Amino acid sequence: MLDINDLKKSDFYYELPEELIAQTPVEPRNASRLMVLDRRTGKIIDDHFYNLCRYLEKGDTLIVNDSRVLPARIYGEKSDNGSFIEFLLLEQKSNMIWEILCRPGKKAKPGTKFNFGGGKLRATILEVKEDGNRIAKFECEGNFYAVLDEIGQMPLPPYITKKLEDKERYQTVYSNETGSAAAPTAGLHFTKEQLSELEAMGVNIGKVTLHVGLGTFRPVKEERVLDHKMHSEHYELSEETARLINDTKAAGKRVIAVGTTSCRTLESVASLNGGKIVPSHGDTDIFIYPGYKFKAIDGLITNFHLPESTLIMLVSAFAGYEHVMNAYRYAVENKYRFFSFGDAMLICDLGGGD
Repeated sequence: MLDINDLKKSDFYYELPEELIAQTPVEPRNASRLMVLDRRTGKIIDDHFYNLCRYLEKGDTLIVNDSRVLPARIYGEKSDNGSFIEFLLLEQKSNMIWEILCRPGKKAKPGTKFNFGGGKLRATILEVKEDGNRIAKFECEGNFYAVLDEIGQMPLPPYITKKLEDKERYQTVYSNETGSAAAPTAGLHFTKEQLSELEAMGVNIGKVTLHVGLGTFRPVKEERVLDHKMHSEHYELSEETARLINDTKAAGKRVIAVGTTSCRTLESVASLNGGKIVPSHGDTDIFIYPGYKFKAIDGLITNFHLPESTLIMLVSAFAGYEHVMNAYRYAVENKYRFFSFGDAMLICDLGGGD
């Protein structure tokens, strides 16, 4: 029995064979499998993502995260001797000044200059932080993001070892606001055609923005879950989306978050505003684990997450710990594909009898 007053990291462990970690996305996007989990009974239905419409009703609202992944991994050379360097852009500090990770780090002392993409992008190290990260100033001709799009690589999660042939497959079809270090992966399953079909049947699509930080891959190190410190991420929720959510609730219909990032955005706003959804922007480090009382969402579309991660803790909080751990065991037995390029799960109340 789970003790919600003394949650342990090991409570959220499950055995995952390495071959079930998806290395490449399926084609088309919505051909991935879909596990439907009834959060009330724990009942499981096997389906495919292209049949998502079977479980939605007219008037339901899907909330998607329209953040776009920055191709933040760049390869270049030291200006004076041409030796190799790799930068990973972490956070924009001001116009052309970024906090970065670099390797090999010993080459990147303050004042050192580097070239990327044959000189299309240039950088100077301004300072070395205590944690070893650097602050760098960039220069380029024209638009910085256009140059980055041309020369940068996607910062794929460490468990994906195969090269991604098409950079757009690590972006959602509705991505618009550049700023994430990782994709909001639940949304990778949607095609533009499927979204149009859902809207045609009366399902609403609302957008929020939460820029996913690299902290999303940071493992929980503390055995006692409550000792874990969440990373902070920037979010925005527009007046239009707030109105759509409130109208959906008032009509007695469901608000379904597409991904843990959309979920965390809505729950952050509701938690800060007495359970109400209002137009908002800011930074959130909300940590959702079993025992949390949900204030905004009625359903969740998500991928299958790493053992002992904050994401499997969030899903367990929403669908019930026993239901989720059972569903993950079932997914392993039935060879679902896991993590960023893997299969999807829809968690909602299916209604009707058991």
